Amino acid sequence: FRYLGTGQSLASLHFAFLIGKSTASVIIRETCVAIWDALHAAVMGQPHKEQWKEIADVFQQTCQFPNCAGAIDGKHIRIKKPVRSGSQFYNYKKYFSFVLFAMCDANYSFRYIDVGSYGSRSDSAVFAHSEFGKLIHDKALDLPEHTALPGTTSPAMPFVFVADEAFALGENLMRPYSSRGLSLARRVFNYRLTRARRVVECAFGILANKWRFLHTPIHLKLETAISAVKAACVLHNFVRARDGFNFEDSLTHSLHSHRPSVVRGHRQGAAVREQFTAYFMSPHGALPWQLDAI
Repeated sequence: FRYLGTGQSLASLHFAFLIGKSTASVIIRETCVAIWDALHAAVMGQPHKEQWKEIADVFQQTCQFPNCAGAIDGKHIRIKKPVRSGSQFYNYKKYFSFVLFAMCDANYSFRYIDVGSYGSRSDSAVFAHSEFGKLIHDKALDLPEHTALPGTTSPAMPFVFVADEAFALGENLMRPYSSRGLSLARRVFNYRLTRARRVVECAFGILANKWRFLHTPIHLKLETAISAVKAACVLHNFVRARDGFNFEDSLTHSLHSHRPSVVRGHRQGAAVREQFTAYFMSPHGALPWQLDAI
């Protein structure tokens, strides 16, 4: 816990506790694995239909984005170069990292994480190869049935996840419109989506400021570093449930976003996005301040 909370080096722990650096590394690895095994199912289990509805209700209350089941994003975790890894972990920011991909709810708790993908991969590639991405593709997430948006009776709309432009558009995955030559309605949609998507950025901020080993490069073996990040994520959820949320914790963080990449969506996702766009400009879905904010 000293290491996770402060990011002290192994040399510092060696002098503080009079143990060898290799012993400290083993203790960190075994403790983090035990934390993950003990807490994962309790604080990060896959939601069922009713829990998805509860998540969507909170998104509607706090972010005014209906039928939203979560916000997704990926962040670089800075590490030392793994042995015999070549350039696989070398990212576009010119340092070595692996990716923390996460989906969180409007209470800033992580509902799903994937840790350890190569830093050279894009968000869309990490998402496509993750268990969560495969569950969305196979429609195996147990999402609720399509539901009409508040104040309307039709059409029935799917529950969606919100992401940035690095992800591909899909029936259950909304991304912003390209920033070139946008109409007023599309600019409003981008604003409303950003209001919902920012919760995952805030969650990363809370995570990094609570567990400060994420502020510096992780000088551990790759497997141990991955275990430490996974342990920090479940501890984040545990602390969130116990202590609640302090807004100031989310203002800054040292985890680096991925570079946006151009990915194509499909027609069904485009149709769903157009329905949301029209709804956000209608009397039932418009916000009084949205035109002043764009």
